[in-house]
Amino acid sequence: MKRKTRYLLYGVLVGALGLAGASVAVASSHREAPAITGSPKVDATDFYMFNSYEAGRAGMVTIVADYLPLQDAYGGPNFFNLDPAATYEIKLDNDGDSVEDLTFQFHFKTQRKDIALDVGGVPVAVPVINVGPIAPGDTSTLNVQETFSVELVRGARRTRDRHAPQSIVNVADGSPVFIKPVDNIGAKSIPDYPAYAAQFVYDIAIPGCSLPGRMFVGQRKDPFVVNLGETFDLVNIANPLGATNAARSDLDDKNVTAIELELPSSCLVSHASPVIAGWTTARLREGAAAARTVVSVDAARDMSSDAADGSRQVSRLGNPLVNEAVIGLKDKDAFNASDPAGDARFLKYVTNPTLPKILEMLFGSAGVRAPSLYPRTDLVAVFLTGVDGLNKTSGVGEMLRLNTSITAKPAEAQSNLGVIGGDLAGFPNGRRPGDDVVDVALRVLMGKLLPADVAPSGQLPFTDGAYVDALSFDSRFPYLATPIPGSPQRP
Repeated sequence: MKRKTRYLLYGVLVGALGLAGASVAVASSHREAPAITGSPKVDATDFYMFNSYEAGRAGMVTIVADYLPLQDAYGGPNFFNLDPAATYEIKLDNDGDSVEDLTFQFHFKTQRKDIALDVGGVPVAVPVINVGPIAPGDTSTLNVQETFSVELVRGARRTRDRHAPQSIVNVADGSPVFIKPVDNIGAKSIPDYPAYAAQFVYDIAIPGCSLPGRMFVGQRKDPFVVNLGETFDLVNIANPLGATNAARSDLDDKNVTAIELELPSSCLVSHASPVIAGWTTARLREGAAAARTVVSVDAARDMSSDAADGSRQVSRLGNPLVNEAVIGLKDKDAFNASDPAGDARFLKYVTNPTLPKILEMLFGSAGVRAPSLYPRTDLVAVFLTGVDGLNKTSGVGEMLRLNTSITAKPAEAQSNLGVIGGDLAGFPNGRRPGDDVVDVALRVLMGKLLPADVAPSGQLPFTDGAYVDALSFDSRFPYLATPIPGSPQRP
């Protein structure tokens, strides 16, 4: 059912530099809610959706859902497999009602080969994940293999409109089963990890779509850039108005697991609009969810079992930086278990955000002032509706919205400030890896979109000091950088 916001959007949200916004926050979506800290394998860390800017890939949309945060490259001997008791989903709404129309469901399996060595005439299973080097096309020394399957479901998951799942298959051999590359154990185990991982970029056939897409699922270097420790230490940043490259990213030595799709935009949009909205969720089968999470009363109410498989949603991510720094602590678990169509219950966190007040408390002596206009309709645009003239939809709900008709910019031409940097192909029109959503968020949070009389600090160049741009990443699918190896030690 379609819902309409009760608030009028700020009337000046038009023009190239006026079409801007961000979810209000200053940190990544790693460990963002109390319950999810107990189930890191299903913790969504980042969600990206953008018109592909790889040369020759016009008309394609790339979607990235990152999971399992804060992976230390040396984290063996078992490393970072995804959860076989979980369903990982990428959901797309293409008719503006804040309900999924296309759902890509990923299921993972971990298989042991049980390699054994003859020790004194006795076969003994080895305790490690590999017993020799691994090369492209040769995984005979690998003791553990992770595989996955993907299904496309059309229609809303909880309604009778839901169609039967259809398998996505490998164009090369028609198989519905795909292999996930092992994590980057180290330079001796996998001497050429980029070449090894590249063989797991699959051309895929999508049910109901005449054009093929591409898919990659595997470990990548964490793409999120943020001065994380100092941010959560009462914003202990030396100069929040200083150089945008004065600090390092605290995630610079971490990896994540990326679920990536590149799909023809013509197979994603409806006839009525080029705008799509997306988010990712993870669900655990009921027994697994109950055993692994401790939730609030509100969250328990929201985490109703899915009628199809008895699973419960435990993670949700659309726009960056929402749950951990916008939603109140008491509602974080409930937000992770909820759907965009029900986001009216969280509206006060957007219209009356607390972080500007916190920043005023911390930096008021330096003249920093929170905006005085309430409700914050400038934030409602990106958080719940999309921005008028850019990517607005008729429905209300927290999702990442992308206007697929806006031409992608090559990496060297992108502004890392996205729309407020004059680049309509960037955040909040979708999100690219090189968009500095932290700096954008800080500035919009403090009133970048508002008149000076109600936002006296709105035009200040707030920054966390950790710099990122498109040149920090590859310019071709799967875009995210090669994961950090577990060995040799970094200096």
